[in-house]
Amino acid sequence: MSVSLTTHDTAQPPEKISLGEAFSYWLKLGFISFGGPAGQISMMHQELVERRRWISEHRFLHALNYCMLLPGPEAQQLATYIGWLMHGTKGGIIAGTLFVLPSLFILIALTWIYIVFGNVPVVAGILYGIKPAVTAIVVFAAYRIGSRALKNAVLWAIAAAAFVAIFAFNVAFPYIVLGAAILGVIGGRMAPDKFKTGGHHGDGNKSYGPALIDDNTPSPEHTRFKWARVITFAMVGLVIWAGVIGLMLAQYGWQGTLTQMGWFFTKAALLTFGGAYAVLPYVYQGGVDQYQWLTGIQMIDGLALGETTPGPLIMVVAFVGFVGGWTKEVFGPEMLALAGMAGATVATFFTFLPSFLFILLGAPAVEATRDDIKFTAPLTGITAAVVGVILNLAVFFAYHVLWPQGFPKPLSLETVFSGFDWLPVFIGISAFVALWRFKIGIIPVILACGGAGLVYALIKPLVGA
Repeated sequence: MSVSLTTHDTAQPPEKISLGEAFSYWLKLGFISFGGPAGQISMMHQELVERRRWISEHRFLHALNYCMLLPGPEAQQLATYIGWLMHGTKGGIIAGTLFVLPSLFILIALTWIYIVFGNVPVVAGILYGIKPAVTAIVVFAAYRIGSRALKNAVLWAIAAAAFVAIFAFNVAFPYIVLGAAILGVIGGRMAPDKFKTGGHHGDGNKSYGPALIDDNTPSPEHTRFKWARVITFAMVGLVIWAGVIGLMLAQYGWQGTLTQMGWFFTKAALLTFGGAYAVLPYVYQGGVDQYQWLTGIQMIDGLALGETTPGPLIMVVAFVGFVGGWTKEVFGPEMLALAGMAGATVATFFTFLPSFLFILLGAPAVEATRDDIKFTAPLTGITAAVVGVILNLAVFFAYHVLWPQGFPKPLSLETVFSGFDWLPVFIGISAFVALWRFKIGIIPVILACGGAGLVYALIKPLVGA
């Protein structure tokens, strides 16, 4: 990987970047992309806009705004977009794949350790401390997204309605998304001022010198919108999806675990408006309630592992797939680890395939849709609903963390507090304050809380004795 760009004359744009140089950077990014989407986007901005000057800030933010309107992990889609802009389809596939692949391998290894050694006191103690931290992170995500997205009473009302729908009436997430989109369509026509979207991540006024892909750089041939290219990519994507589903259907039948995973995570991929936290309730409903691939407690543990690994947080689907493949003994009781790896791979493949297609199909037409209220208003409504859904997820996590054995019965004020675990309250509040007030990163918070849980697990037997 070339590191000499910082010594170049900043009055001149960098020299053309080879596909090999880009490959090295995307591979490195895949191993160090901690911190969730905000951290990953900031990391790419610092490296690609400020330091290497591969792309101008305006073009970077233009691409980011488009990715934030799509279902799917915006940081991974942004990497795919920039890779595509620089080196065409091959560059986009390389960038998007390397953003995900290291995380998949790491999560497969960590999930195996979790299943095999999860009851070891040291591991259990670390997870005991991490779980309330994850709850705090989800609450902070609801606060962060809500403070940016809920700009008026109408959007607040949509968020509140979404929370009530999923919390009180157990309405499935896809119906909430559909309802919010319909409200956005209606609102965009009747009250467009209430559904206008603002800018993201700054206004793009800073200048770091001329970039390789600058504001006025002519668009390469591969970035120009052509219907023939759209149809070709759509057909290729459909053939790949149908081919893999067809192979699993022929091998395991429609009710086979891997086949059902492919279908379920395809639907999940199309519902990830607002990031991973928004679709986690849907993954929970399917993975825990409908298919019983894992338990609710395991889902929280999986999110904790996802928070501590590089890559998009939606990679928690790899954990769900691994545990599901293992639990359902896809290849028999003698090959549980292989079944877990297959489940993780299937979940990841079907979750991310649409992300690549959204970029390859839609990026050339991004200028035609940006700032068009007919296009953005439904997504504004969905984003508002996402805040309510994330808040519901926080309540769900808090319940399982603070009442690990569930509410005792008969239910009363006394029995509720008899089963209450107080230590996670202090850990969770401390984690939230660290994130909100002191702007400490997610990884240090997770590590500190895990350390607190480990210390508690080690001294608890001594105190009890």
